[in-house]
Amino acid sequence: MKLVTYETKGKYNIGVIVEDRILDLNKAMGTNHDMISFLETGVKGLGHVKDVIKDAKTSNMYRVEDVKLAAPIPRTRKNIVCLGLNYAEHVKEGASGSVRPLPKHPIYFTKPPTSITGPYDPIVYHKAITRLDYEVELAFVIGKKGINIPKEKVYDHIAGYMVFQDISARQLQSQHLQWYRGKSLDTFAPMGPYLVTPDEVGDPMDLDIWCKVNGETRQSANTSDLIFDLKTIVSTLSDGITLEVSDVFATGTPSGVGSAHPLGLLKVGDIIESGIEKIGILRNEVISSK
Repeated sequence: MKLVTYETKGKYNIGVIVEDRILDLNKAMGTNHDMISFLETGVKGLGHVKDVIKDAKTSNMYRVEDVKLAAPIPRTRKNIVCLGLNYAEHVKEGASGSVRPLPKHPIYFTKPPTSITGPYDPIVYHKAITRLDYEVELAFVIGKKGINIPKEKVYDHIAGYMVFQDISARQLQSQHLQWYRGKSLDTFAPMGPYLVTPDEVGDPMDLDIWCKVNGETRQSANTSDLIFDLKTIVSTLSDGITLEVSDVFATGTPSGVGSAHPLGLLKVGDIIESGIEKIGILRNEVISSK
């Protein structure tokens, strides 16, 4: 299933894609959920969705073009967990002529909930930055609370998958000697367009992933190239830390980022298309700050 959060008449609602339309899940199920509270219903809630799809009424449906898709989780409860340096070729391209060893353990950093924006919303080139970059990533959402999660149980805790753009202000990363500031400005975390359930995705460790800027391919890889797989990412972080329903993880970016690409960094007016096989495509324009 492709679950969505959408906006109509100034209000957020949740839905599921049925062919080329969006079924209003709250109307169909007689509930009042946002995406987080829906995910907390677990397997029972997903089963209910399957039932209402079978009996879907056109009066409870919208054409996709008549609503505005938002990030599936417009605001997370906690910071987004991101992985740095998790593709070998990306590690190499950032070495500046030297040989940088591959990390021995996952490198985690976070982005705040205020950085989240929708799959087709603009990315703001803020006045605070001068070097803006793109990083396409596979993201997943926790659907079952847990701590000390063993690797063999990790997939039981994943509700679904999204496309993610880890927009980065490179000079702020250098200036502050860490990643949080340069990764966390408003609009720096486009995600979506759907939260795709695991049954539709299959093996998340074998998905083509790419990023285009103005129609030209900048990044192209497969999630099989990840240094640390999803099982390692979740199991390692949950060792002593409780993961909660709606926690978002972004798994790292492949090579081809603007700071290392011949075509360079982003500028105002650029169109970024970020895609992952079976999950969808984001499309975001870079705009100037007001």
